[in-house]
Amino acid sequence: MAEQAELAFVKSFVNNLSSHPVVYADDYQQPPENSLKKVPVLQVEVPAPPERHPTVSTPIASINVTFKSTKPVQSYTLGVQPTDTISDIKSQLAVVPGAPPADAQRLLLKGKALADGKLLKEYNVKDGDVINLMVKPGFDWDPTKIASPPPDQLSISKSAETGGITLLPEPEHKTRSGHGRIPSVVLSPSPSLSPTPGEKLVDIPLVLDTSSIPPSSPGAPDTPYHTIISQPAFWEHLYTFLA
Repeated sequence: MAEQAELAFVKSFVNNLSSHPVVYADDYQQPPENSLKKVPVLQVEVPAPPERHPTVSTPIASINVTFKSTKPVQSYTLGVQPTDTISDIKSQLAVVPGAPPADAQRLLLKGKALADGKLLKEYNVKDGDVINLMVKPGFDWDPTKIASPPPDQLSISKSAETGGITLLPEPEHKTRSGHGRIPSVVLSPSPSLSPTPGEKLVDIPLVLDTSSIPPSSPGAPDTPYHTIISQPAFWEHLYTFLA
């Protein structure tokens, strides 16, 4: 009986010990004999990753969209990009003489209002489609009253009239596939500027340099990466390593 009582006591004592969590000190270090042994690794020659070839994105063609209003009867046709947001399109439409300001416009397509934060292509608008134009309640829209353009556009138009922006003849450059002609402009000083004594106002030519853009090739040549992985010895070493 004494041996059975002692055995029962040992079992209950061990169970109580196993139920308590084990807490290690912050500076605890595992004994070296309990650490995992290092596994020998077969040295396999890994090829360098292939180089990334820059891709030249092709410009998205613009589409013509007609904005029609019934009250009053007005129609405007604009060339817009499918990636333009609705708010940007409203700003472009507001520049047209007689059009309502952007904050007063409401654009509807098949009876559904277009959200300002969404892109035009999200509504599946195609070339030649018609979008209904309305104004918000309480806004008095009179197309006969042409609103004055913003100050920045006014200054640009004045400078264009006085010869402030001069288009240069297109230089003869070798064009690549996917690239158009190289644009260039000349910025002339404003006539209202009066030079200081000894100062001379000169024109500043601006030419877009596209010589640093790498030409796009239809097929990329073989690189050291493809040369290494095409050898059977590489795959034999890899199989031995995995095995």
